[in-house]
Amino acid sequence: MKKLTYILILSLALFSCVKKGGDNANSSAAGDSLQLKHATGFAIYYHKGFKEVVVYNPWEKGSVYARYYLTKDNNTETPPDGTKVLIPLQTIAITSVTHIEFINLCGKLNTITGICSPHLVYNEHLRNNIENKTIADLGDAFSMNVEKAMALRPQALMTSGYNQNDPNMTRVSQAKIPVLYNNEWMETTLPGRAEWIKFVSAFYDKETEANHVFAAVEENYTHVKTLAAKVSSRPRIMSGTNFRGTWYMPGGKSYMGQLFADAGAGYFYSDDAGTGSLPLSLESVIMNFGKTDVWLNCNFNSIEELIKADSKHALFQPVSSGEVYNFNKRALPSGANDFWESAVAHPDLLLSDVIKVLHPTLLPEYELVYTEKLK
Repeated sequence: MKKLTYILILSLALFSCVKKGGDNANSSAAGDSLQLKHATGFAIYYHKGFKEVVVYNPWEKGSVYARYYLTKDNNTETPPDGTKVLIPLQTIAITSVTHIEFINLCGKLNTITGICSPHLVYNEHLRNNIENKTIADLGDAFSMNVEKAMALRPQALMTSGYNQNDPNMTRVSQAKIPVLYNNEWMETTLPGRAEWIKFVSAFYDKETEANHVFAAVEENYTHVKTLAAKVSSRPRIMSGTNFRGTWYMPGGKSYMGQLFADAGAGYFYSDDAGTGSLPLSLESVIMNFGKTDVWLNCNFNSIEELIKADSKHALFQPVSSGEVYNFNKRALPSGANDFWESAVAHPDLLLSDVIKVLHPTLLPEYELVYTEKLK
């Protein structure tokens, strides 16, 4: 339950409110831009002598959340309205495991010198480095050890931006360590989230490699999505877990809601316009989902554990029929779970998992990667 509490706190933090400063200026008119097909939260422009990376404010349309000027020569003059970053990065600290696979796909895992909540890291190479003390423990992501981060002196620190001011990140910036805001979690589609590999790659001067990686992921995602679009029936699904009387389910236009649609699922909230989580009472969930066919993303490891947590769970049809699945197949006793770590960069595998559960004949040879059936 400690792991579940952490995940729910993280989910709720994603929808907090307060403005992050930004401006509407766009100094990018003269530069060629990197092509983006799904992501809407950032842009990359190429100028003579430097790149310009713009992160848009997802809470204020038309506003800029952060702007970076990337150069290989620190003597290169860049506009004063952004943060200069010397590239390619040789060292970086990160606050979230969701950044790891993007860096891995750029072939730059060894540049990570500090990380928050290292017990949540799944990647074996990084876990070895953490054990060997070559990666520093920066504490909890929501209360980072700023002094330790500043003493580490990474070339940059990557974090997730929120709709509120973060005094820790302000202190890091004041120490002349560029803070890179990776807001992939605010995208409303899985391919949109995965395309943030292009954002990460720009700081390593690896855009060409990132384009190839993303093109392959996108092609596979489109292929399996097309297969699911042809199904004649859509199994009814439920999702999430009851936590202290409140059940959090994905909004219809959230990336999880889109995952269900792309996988050929029948989802009660498919017409909901929300892009975040819906806090529901257990009674309303029983009423609207009691007769569903499949329970996805159930954060328990066995039917016995599920019913022991709340006897009312036995009222749901998927429990009696044995059609309950979690995303814990690649989880460790420490609480690390590769679903949170690498799935963001591999939405094609996650979609294939859900299709395999709902429409197994469409992918007869496919083996589940992140998903596991409760027994």
